[in-house]
Amino acid sequence: MTTASDMLAAYLAAESAILLGKTIAFQGRTVGYENLAEIRKGRAECERRVAVERNGGAAFGGMSFSVARFDG
Repeated sequence: MTTASDMLAAYLAAESAILLGKTIAFQGRTVGYENLAEIRKGRAECERRVAVERNGGAAFGGMSFSVARFDG
């Protein structure tokens, strides 16, 4: 598992707990329902990072680029 995957799992667990009405300790502070938008924003960023890692580091929807050489 990668760091991005680990963080995604943590964000998903935090979001689930908050949706169940719990207040939890997350990243060194206490968060609750009032922090749900912040947790979801962090989850979305982690999902993006995991997707980039799964695409072999290629950004822009999985497209990768190479350099063409025309010198023979």
